[in-house]
Amino acid sequence: MSEQDLQQLLDLAPLLVPVILIQLGLIVAALVDLIKRSKTRGPKWLWVVIILIFGIIGPIIYFVIGREDE
Repeated sequence: MSEQDLQQLLDLAPLLVPVILIQLGLIVAALVDLIKRSKTRGPKWLWVVIILIFGIIGPIIYFVIGREDE
């Protein structure tokens, strides 16, 4: 990694940090909700995979589609 690459990364850090924090918050919230919920649309193991693999979109998909009213 060159010095120029490192500088570009440091320049992007103020933009990346909030996005990463939002992503982690959504993942944690979705996993906690999934664990506490007795009913979901589809198997829980599949929702764990979707939440973890698809980044920001995975938890949003779970909250919109995966949750089932108790």
